[in-house]
Amino acid sequence: MRRPLMAGNWKMNNNLASARKLAADLVQALGGVEQVEVLLCPTFVHLQAVMEQIKNSGIALGAQNCYCEAGGAYTGEVSAAMLADIGCKYVIIGHSERRHVIGEDDGLINRKVLSALAEGLRPILCVGETLQEREDGVTEKVVTRHITGGLAGVSPEDGRRVTIAYEPVWAIGTGMTATPGQANDVHALIRGLLSEGFGPEVAAEMRIQYGGSVKPDNVKGLMDQPEIDGALVGGASLKAESFEKIVKYYE
Repeated sequence: MRRPLMAGNWKMNNNLASARKLAADLVQALGGVEQVEVLLCPTFVHLQAVMEQIKNSGIALGAQNCYCEAGGAYTGEVSAAMLADIGCKYVIIGHSERRHVIGEDDGLINRKVLSALAEGLRPILCVGETLQEREDGVTEKVVTRHITGGLAGVSPEDGRRVTIAYEPVWAIGTGMTATPGQANDVHALIRGLLSEGFGPEVAAEMRIQYGGSVKPDNVKGLMDQPEIDGALVGGASLKAESFEKIVKYYE
């Protein structure tokens, strides 16, 4: 059985004091959770401070992005090796805001996935369609491109270490949420693509999260779906009380 992964993506929020406090509050609230794996993804500048708060708690640390090169003259970038060195276990790659605001394409995202895997990190590869793409009926085409492009060159053994996060772009930060049925249908599509790429045994082990305005009042319907293995939570992860309620749905 796949152990759900409940991840808080803090995005570009918090200052040093509030990041420390939020992490400490979540350790107190979630330190004993066993049914799910809990992950916090603060900004680069707060990674060390959050790590100090969550060490020995069972809560994992992740970054929101990494670069595809191991080192060199890449001003402003952070490598996967640097993230692993300070204790990160996971890294989010290809989030819709990286794709649609920053302009990252599938080729760059794929190189980042491969770099993260080479350094022992567990990538969370984000995929999902815009509202226009859903209305145009090309959700399957877009998600297929994101999966096949993002995972090109990944071996089945490394595939076991990859988590997929399905995030319909139209549901991120908008208050709109895919219905449980809509989300599960796309998760089933993704599971099929993973089976084609890595084989059914590996695909059955891989976690597929849902992301997109997940809140305490809608988490049950989403997480009850058979193909949904946790959530990548944005705004609701910035308050300990709301993130605790989301995570403890499984308890």
